[in-house]
Amino acid sequence: MEAFLHQLFAGIATGGIYASIALALVMIYQSTHHINFAQGELAMFSTYLAWTCVEAGLPWWAAFVLTVVASFVAGAVIERVVMRPVQHAPVLSVVIVFIALLVILNSLAGWIWTYTIKTFPSPFVMPRALENPWLSAHEAGSIGVTLAVLVALWAFFRFTRLGLAMRAAAQNPVSSRLAGIRVGQMLMLGWGLAAAIGAVAGMLIAPVVYLDPNMMAGVMLYAFAAALLGGIDNPVGAVLGGFIVGVVENLAGAYLVGTELKLTVALALIIGVLVFRPTGLLGRRTVVRV
Repeated sequence: MEAFLHQLFAGIATGGIYASIALALVMIYQSTHHINFAQGELAMFSTYLAWTCVEAGLPWWAAFVLTVVASFVAGAVIERVVMRPVQHAPVLSVVIVFIALLVILNSLAGWIWTYTIKTFPSPFVMPRALENPWLSAHEAGSIGVTLAVLVALWAFFRFTRLGLAMRAAAQNPVSSRLAGIRVGQMLMLGWGLAAAIGAVAGMLIAPVVYLDPNMMAGVMLYAFAAALLGGIDNPVGAVLGGFIVGVVENLAGAYLVGTELKLTVALALIIGVLVFRPTGLLGRRTVVRV
């Protein structure tokens, strides 16, 4: 029972990270109707920036805040400089741009920081009174940070004028323009938020998987499965899917397929969702008359 509880809590912790990446994927998909294949590499590059700040002597949380801000700016710049010129291009052209961005960021990280695996510190320490065999300090801290980010985003999109404008621009750009909303600026802010969320996820997963330019490959697969499972057009569904995938992956890896085949769980979930419920758990079905 103790081992089961440990796997369950660990799955919730990693599921929160998958939920963050899945939410970033959904935010980009809602505004552009494209999957950002470079989302994981953006998170990886941001994590290297945080590691550089920590190695330079900055406190962990100062590096965290600085990295989130820098990632937000970088995401907004990428949307304005790279993605906006191809926003009306054919789908294949946009996919090629995403893949090129992935390769460039991966190669640039390897060139700057080398491909040697590095350790990334965790800032979390479990108080002695709360020490237990089921949940480590980093897992508890990851759950707390992830939930705080998700609640802050929910409040932002639900209760602020800017958040409501971003939602409107993502769901109906034409009507939003008629209402006076600057859709281009909203899309740029959406990219910035997605990059910042990815940076948080990267800094939380790095102490677990270690730091190298390919660290997000498996994480992106799980996040993509989470986004599809919850509904690629539904932010709440993406969060729910992330936690489900995290728990299922951990339990299946521990008791069914082994750690070596855990990635097959994500692939099986992707295939199952596409075959039996393409809209996901909370996605909405769209009917178009032709």
